[in-house]
Amino acid sequence: MDIVLVILAAVFLFVGMLGCILPMLPGPPLAYAGMLLLHLTDRVQFTTGQLLVWLLIVVVTVVLDYVTPLLGSKYSGGSKWGERGCMIGTVIGLFFAPWGIIIGPFVGAVVGELLGDKELSQALKSGFGSFLGFLFGTVLKLGVCGYFIWQFFKALF
Repeated sequence: MDIVLVILAAVFLFVGMLGCILPMLPGPPLAYAGMLLLHLTDRVQFTTGQLLVWLLIVVVTVVLDYVTPLLGSKYSGGSKWGERGCMIGTVIGLFFAPWGIIIGPFVGAVVGELLGDKELSQALKSGFGSFLGFLFGTVLKLGVCGYFIWQFFKALF
């Protein structure tokens, strides 16, 4: 049974890493599920503290994944209009996965800024900031999943 759980854990970790790049898959939660499967084996036992800290990291990562485009828009000089547009674009983009998740915050921020009477250059700057926020969230997810993969190999070998 341990072999099956280890193989399933490896599959979950691999798919979790893919989920960092493919927006339709929840990367860090899948990788965490892989770590839980590994924990269920007789060979590897993580502490309760480790599992809870990892769960907290996954929750924070998932939340930040939706918030970082908004923060990117805000810190690139976007107004409340751009922030609201970015959030609306993010929500609408969820229905048009995978590209909508990438393009939605950008388009939402640009449209929001234009509705708020900003110049096109300022609107594009806000949209670009939301895109940079999206990229930051992707790098964060890759880091978390990479850490889980490292812990997987460290625990087994």
